Amino acid sequence: MAGQGCLVANDWICGEYLRSRGQELTDATLQHVGITAVSVLTGLLVAFPLALLARRGRYFAGPVLGLTTVLYTVPSLAMFSLLLPLFGLSTALVVTGLVLYSLTVLVRNILAGLEAVPPETREAAKGMGYGPVRLLWEVELPLALPALTAGVRIATVSTVALTTVGSLVGRGGLGNLIEDALPSFFKAQVLTASVLCVLLAVAADLLLLGVQRLLTPWTRIPGRAAAAAKAV
Repeated sequence: MAGQGCLVANDWICGEYLRSRGQELTDATLQHVGITAVSVLTGLLVAFPLALLARRGRYFAGPVLGLTTVLYTVPSLAMFSLLLPLFGLSTALVVTGLVLYSLTVLVRNILAGLEAVPPETREAAKGMGYGPVRLLWEVELPLALPALTAGVRIATVSTVALTTVGSLVGRGGLGNLIEDALPSFFKAQVLTASVLCVLLAVAADLLLLGVQRLLTPWTRIPGRAAAAAKAV
C-alpha cells in the first residue's frame, strides 16, 4: 500500500510504477532502440553514395547539400504528413522520416572526412597502382573514419530524440509513453520515459565513441595520424 501511495499521489519518482510497468517500459525501450538503429544504418547507406556524388564537384555538391539541408528544416509533422500516403501508419513511415533528417549530418561529415585526406596521400597510393575503388576503401575511408564516426554519433543522438516524434503515429518507442501520460499528466511515466530516452542517447554516444577509438587507434597518439597518412 505504501508503494501504491506514490501512484495515488502522482509523484514524479515512484518505485511502484517501475515495478508494475516494467514490461511496458522494456517493450517501449526496445522499439525505440530498434527504430533508431535501423534509421541510422539506413541513413548511412543512403548518405555514403550521396557524399561520393557531392565530392565529384560543385555541380553535384550544391544540389546534394542543398537538398539534405532543406529536408532537415521540414517540421516533423509536415514530413510525416507528406510521407503518409506512401507508407501509411507504419514503422516504415517513421524510419523514412528519420533517415531523411539524418542525411544532412551524415553526408556533410562523410564529405568532410574524404576531402580532408591529404592530396599527397592520394598521389602516393595512385603511384603504387591503387585504382579508384581500392584507393577509396583502403586509403581514403580509413583516414576519413574520425569525421565519419563523429557524424554517425551526432546523427544517432539526434535520432534517439527525434524517434519520440513517431508517437504521432503510434511508433515512437518511449515517446508513446510520454504522449499517453500527458493528458492525465502522469508524472512518473513522463519522467521515467524521458530519463530513459536521455540514457539511451548517452549510452549510444559512448558506445560509438568506443567503436571509433577501436577503429582509429592512431588518433590516440599525438602526431601518428599525420605520420600514418604520409606513410601510405
